[in-house]
Amino acid sequence: MAEAVTVEEVAEGIYKMVKDAAGVKKLKPTDLTKAMVEHFGPERCSKDLCKEAIRTLMDSGRCVYTYFGGSFIELPPKEDTAA
Repeated sequence: MAEAVTVEEVAEGIYKMVKDAAGVKKLKPTDLTKAMVEHFGPERCSKDLCKEAIRTLMDSGRCVYTYFGGSFIELPPKEDTAA
């Protein structure tokens, strides 16, 4: 059996996808989960592992949930330092 990926590896993959899609497309948690399971393979990456990785990103502040007719994961808005 293939060795499972770590939460940190999945979190980095999710963060990269969200960063690449910033300003172009809003990504739902289920879209990100499906992409990570497809990328790493179902024998190495589970839905629960993806949920834990998303929770890690939220707790660290690297990503935030937004709501616009559905829940999306995005990068946090940049602080306006000119104020």
